[in-house]
Amino acid sequence: MSIPVLTTSDATPAGDPDGGSPARSAGQRLADERAVKARDRFHRGPGRWIMLAVVSAAALLMLVPFGLMLLNAFKSPADYSANGPLSWPTHFYTKGLVNYWTASDYPLKLWNSTLIAGTVAVVAVGVSLLNAYAIGVGRVKGRLWIVALFLLGNMIPQEALVYPLYFFAKQTGLYNTKLVVIIIFVVIQSAFGTYLLASVLGTFPKALLEAAALDGASRWQILWKVVFPIVRPTLSVLLIFFFIWTWNEFFIPLVMLIDNDTQTVPVALASLQGDRLMDAPTTNAGALISLIPAVVFFLIFQRTLTRGVTAGAIK
Repeated sequence: MSIPVLTTSDATPAGDPDGGSPARSAGQRLADERAVKARDRFHRGPGRWIMLAVVSAAALLMLVPFGLMLLNAFKSPADYSANGPLSWPTHFYTKGLVNYWTASDYPLKLWNSTLIAGTVAVVAVGVSLLNAYAIGVGRVKGRLWIVALFLLGNMIPQEALVYPLYFFAKQTGLYNTKLVVIIIFVVIQSAFGTYLLASVLGTFPKALLEAAALDGASRWQILWKVVFPIVRPTLSVLLIFFFIWTWNEFFIPLVMLIDNDTQTVPVALASLQGDRLMDAPTTNAGALISLIPAVVFFLIFQRTLTRGVTAGAIK
């Protein structure tokens, strides 16, 4: 009896009933799925386009103050007084930028703000992680009350804290130093960070921690090799927020830093305005220069912020 031989031309791949290659079939299915999604995207009704129009209008509305600031930063005081803040500059005026740069000693103020905000961001994230690890993973007694206490401390307005903080700085000899501002904002920012991370670590899988403990890992090893890699996206988001929040702080640095060598950028910008006189073009120019570092920082870490928020949402 002769056994029929199946040649290559007669064979049909099991994954493709039409006789095509599996790779081509998978690619065709992917293309079809994308086409269906594209059709669905454009057939969701007018609500999608209305929402897009509303969001675009809101974004443009938020950019109006920045446009006015940019418009008046290059306008002379005489032009501003004669034509108002909404007119186009008659000529390109840069003396306001030069005046603010030299009068406020902007490079020194930039260094002070960067040092304070950067140090606060790094230290506050570290303190928040240690506190949250003890509360959320360590399961200390009364953890809910402790978390509520941290939340309450974060809700207290700075106006209610400024006098005891001023008294503390005077008694310790730290008044008019960058260190006292760093200590204050590390405590304030870590209160929020502890509240957030404690809520996250409170739901941490116990099986993972028990498995690491059975493998002989100490508490520090569990923190840095198990907990830290998982919460790292959240820590990166906190680091960015803490830096920007501290950079924009005005009231406490205004009270604590009275020397020109220790003041920050927001305090230097406020010093341009007097009781009865304000140079609007110089103020706008100073605001423009002061805004640039924060915008550059945000643009550099924008992808880190997006990945951190997305990872937190997925988890």
